[in-house]
Amino acid sequence: MELRHLSYFKAVAEELNFRKAAERLFISQPGLSRQIKQLEEMLEVKLFERDQKHVELTAAGAFFKNEVDFVLNHLDLTRSQLKLIASGKIGELRIGFLGSASNQVLPDLLAKLNADQPLISTSLEELSNSVQVEMIEKDKLDLGFVRLASVPSDLEMKVVLRDSFSLVVPRNHPLQERDFKSVNQFKNESFVLFSSDYSNLYYEQIIGICRDAGFSPKIRHKSVHALTIFKLVENGMGVAIVPTSLKHGYELNVRFMEIPNISQFTELSAIWKGENRNPALKEVLPLISANG
Repeated sequence: MELRHLSYFKAVAEELNFRKAAERLFISQPGLSRQIKQLEEMLEVKLFERDQKHVELTAAGAFFKNEVDFVLNHLDLTRSQLKLIASGKIGELRIGFLGSASNQVLPDLLAKLNADQPLISTSLEELSNSVQVEMIEKDKLDLGFVRLASVPSDLEMKVVLRDSFSLVVPRNHPLQERDFKSVNQFKNESFVLFSSDYSNLYYEQIIGICRDAGFSPKIRHKSVHALTIFKLVENGMGVAIVPTSLKHGYELNVRFMEIPNISQFTELSAIWKGENRNPALKEVLPLISANG
């Protein structure tokens, strides 16, 4: 089996169309079909169910696709790391994060990294919880910052920030913080919330805060981006409930009022794969500390 066999298989598995896969690979369709047949013969298993109109992965093919994705991605990473090492660096750390990590936790880590490990470069990508978990499992990310109660057993998890919740209102809202006793005071107002796509656990916590206060929030808008939520609040589209740490880093006409006497809190955690072989990750993990 050669590397080209894996590349050809990956193209067909993604396109589920031999003609499109052949065009993508710049080879003839009959040639691609021969390569896939050769691969199936080497593996002694059928990878695709196909007729004149449809191409589908078999159960074995679906399993093989996950393994091929892992192998090819790891080879790409190895090539990138070799270039960095050859230029005198330790390597690159690929970091995924929720937007809320960019206010405090991520800048603190990058500052430590620049001071203690200047030979490590980073690539940063804002991603949802689920995408981060998936990419770390497939070795497409080294480190993630998520709001999850748990992660798959092959991942490690460390809480880096425990945070309270705050209500966000327009700066000119008539209720002042000294008079703020409960979110129940806002039961008749519209709410702008983080979508459950951001974090289902976090979304349920917010609904729970309102439920404990005796009402169900009238949700007018949802977003996965804090800035969008704050701009909507600023423009009178509703009020929001967010982690208190998000009050840092935005210059907008909104006010944060920490919600008193609630049991809910939110945690931001760092996650990584225990079997990750990137040498840069081993150097960075000791720099990750808990706050809050």
